[in-house]
Amino acid sequence: MSVLLKKPLFEGVSQKELVEQLEARKKSEAKLPSWFSKQGIFYPNKLNIEQTSSEKTAAYKTRIVDGKSLLDLTGGFGVDSFYFSKKFEAVTHCELNDQLSKITAHNFKQLGVTNCDFVVGNGIEFLKKVETTYDWIYVDPSRRHDVKGKVFRLADCTPNIPENLELLFEHTDRVLLKASPLLDLTLALKELHYVSEIHVVAVQNEVKELLFILQKDVEQPVIVKTSNLGKESEQQFSFVWDEEKEVIVEYGLAGRYLYEPNAAILKAGGFMSVSAQFGLIKVAPHSHLYTAKNQIDFPGRVFEIVSIHPYSKKTMKTVVGSKANVTTRNFPETVAHLRKKHRIFEGGDTYLFFSSDSEGNRLVLHCQKV
Repeated sequence: MSVLLKKPLFEGVSQKELVEQLEARKKSEAKLPSWFSKQGIFYPNKLNIEQTSSEKTAAYKTRIVDGKSLLDLTGGFGVDSFYFSKKFEAVTHCELNDQLSKITAHNFKQLGVTNCDFVVGNGIEFLKKVETTYDWIYVDPSRRHDVKGKVFRLADCTPNIPENLELLFEHTDRVLLKASPLLDLTLALKELHYVSEIHVVAVQNEVKELLFILQKDVEQPVIVKTSNLGKESEQQFSFVWDEEKEVIVEYGLAGRYLYEPNAAILKAGGFMSVSAQFGLIKVAPHSHLYTAKNQIDFPGRVFEIVSIHPYSKKTMKTVVGSKANVTTRNFPETVAHLRKKHRIFEGGDTYLFFSSDSEGNRLVLHCQKV
């Protein structure tokens, strides 16, 4: 029987509230193990859990900030503030939602956090009223607009950081801004000023967060740092944003090994830089696949090329009804369409890359994972 249909199990707690707690706690099991494993934790609705940082990405943020004091301008459920409290002497958690602020304060007591203050209210309005300065201000703007729905431009988020940058820099010299992984980096740089670094953070090859470090009066070129956080290891790659478009690379298929950059690098747009830094040949300008004669340590997947064939009926007859892992890069047909059209089933040890060469010829690269 559904919990909702049962009689109340706890005095003063409705079955609806109980279900919300159970659902939110379940969502926290993998994402927030410190909360999940602790007794006495109270959970907000599951939407707050879905929107909050994971512990893995929160821990990453502590690696790129330092100092004694930090203001979390949009505190939410407090996962980032919790990890900042391990790095800073004093953390101020500012949250517009009174109930969510109380929940976070309660949970921090259960988690043993004693160096965090809680402010209920609009973070921007709070800054207008105080004269306090902080070593860092952290902000994770809401990407839900009452009229526009889900938004991705920074100017459409709440708070509007581009129009409040000067206010932020009256209270700090350094701002850490978290943005949606769907945000276009070129557009973001046009909206923002003072960007010194962009961090593209992926977890197990899925981009989870974009982080912008804004530094007062910065004059250095923007550095892009990518990290793919695995279960036991981490892949890192960095490049200079303005130099990416100036990099000259070689195109072709002169290699025994095929290299596919991880999702963080692909999101960051370091297509030319990754080719140059690792000495790889790019298959084609828009394919974002690379080859080399030798096997190297690479931030992404590495394959041995078994054979390369033109995409044709003759070629595809050899794979009809077989099992293969299918990937498309700069190819006009989708993976789903190719599977259906040629009856390619999922799984197996074969990897088929459908791509195009520098002259636009469609190819099928038959590979084995290294």
